[in-house]
Amino acid sequence: MRRKNTTTNSRAPRNQLRIIGGDWRGRKLDFPDATGLRPTPDRVRETLFNWLTPVIREAHCLDLFAGSGALGFEALSRGAAHVIMIDSQRAVIAALQKNIERLQAQSRAQLQQSDALSFLQQLDKKFDLIFLDPPYHQQRLQPCIDAIYTRELLHPAGYLYFEAGRDDDLPTLPDAWLIHRQKNAGQIGYYLVQHRDQA
Repeated sequence: MRRKNTTTNSRAPRNQLRIIGGDWRGRKLDFPDATGLRPTPDRVRETLFNWLTPVIREAHCLDLFAGSGALGFEALSRGAAHVIMIDSQRAVIAALQKNIERLQAQSRAQLQQSDALSFLQQLDKKFDLIFLDPPYHQQRLQPCIDAIYTRELLHPAGYLYFEAGRDDDLPTLPDAWLIHRQKNAGQIGYYLVQHRDQA
C-alpha cells in the first residue's frame, strides 16, 4: 500500500479513498494501515466499472480481500443490490463497518471476518460479480480461483475480476473460463473473466 508522506503536524495524515461514480460519487472514506492493504487505484476502478456498466445494477457481489472496500463500495454506489465483504483483519473489518454505517448501507452490505479461502470452501451461493484482489506475491489467486470454480460460486453469466502484480505469473483458469478484458496500469495487471460460453 502506498504510504503518504509524514508531516510536522502532530496528527498523521489519514488514509482515504474516494468513490468515483454513482450515488456516492465524491464521498471520501477512511481506511486503516494494515498489512497488504492497497486500494485499487482510481483509474483502474474507472476502467473496471466502465466494463461492468451493463451488469452492475442489481448485481449480487462478493468482495474477497475487501481491504479498504474500494471495489465493494464502488459497486454499491453504482447500483449493485448487495455486497458481501470478506477480510481477515479485525481493524479492517471495523473500518468497513464504520463506512457502511456512514453510507447507510447496512441493508446492502454484509461483513465477514474470515480467511478468504476458508470462507469460499464453506460457501453455497452464486454471485453475479466476484472481486478477487489479494496481496501481491502471496500465491492467493490460484487456490481462490480453483475454489470459486469447483464450488460453482459464479453465475453462468457472471464475471470474476482479479488483480495481480504486472510481473506475476497469471493463475491458470479453468477451461470453461476465459479472460474477457485485461489491462495494465503501472505495476498492476487487472483482468475480467467470464464463462467461455457467454463470450
